[in-house]
Amino acid sequence: QVQLLESGGGLVQPGGSLRLSCAASGGTFNTSAMGWFRQAPGNLREFVGGINQKGSSTSYANAFKGRFTISRDNAKNTVYLQMNSLKVEDTAVYYCAASSRQYYIPSYTTEYNYWGQGTQVTVSS
Repeated sequence: QVQLLESGGGLVQPGGSLRLSCAASGGTFNTSAMGWFRQAPGNLREFVGGINQKGSSTSYANAFKGRFTISRDNAKNTVYLQMNSLKVEDTAVYYCAASSRQYYIPSYTTEYNYWGQGTQVTVSS
């Protein structure tokens, strides 16, 4: 099994930036596609973006293209979510997830096998 632990959430002003980290342990991180999702109160969990096993390809939901960037460091078993130009509506719990799917970057929650506990991001002045 893969254990995932997110960190880096917090309170930030509109227009600010945050970098979330997700550290993996106990499994085959290097062979897992990784995704970031978020969930605001009353909303479904939504796909933010993902990265393939080698870190050579990323995919983002349209709402986040150009503002958010996903990267990974397989030597550190860690995936990152860099968030810039944050908006109040970005307030949510952010989750990282690991998928055993190969050859593409999954975007549905059902395609991911393991989940972190989430980290709260609050964008407010």
